[in-house]
Amino acid sequence: MLLLTCPYCGAAVDETELAPGGEAHLTRRGPGSDDAAFEAYLFHRQNPKGVHFERWRHARGCGKWFHAARDTVTLEVFGTYPAQVSAPPRDILDAIAVRYPDFVWGAEA
Repeated sequence: MLLLTCPYCGAAVDETELAPGGEAHLTRRGPGSDDAAFEAYLFHRQNPKGVHFERWRHARGCGKWFHAARDTVTLEVFGTYPAQVSAPPRDILDAIAVRYPDFVWGAEA
């Protein structure tokens, strides 16, 4: 079972209290974008084996959205952080680098 800590209220909860929101750090596309950009936003997502950054909502708690960095193979969680940031915090990237020394942020594909 996946266990995450909400960075807002500090509650450590399992995935049954959370709502998944897909891949984190995407450039959102909507009305007014061209068809190719909208298609890429909707359908062309990463599905890595290894480190992945995801959006989660603490649905049965404070209700806020946050991001989590985890390993999709082992379910190891490297950390969680507020959704209002454009990149993972340095301490989370450092935690990932301990396990995966060659990992480079932004080159997950």
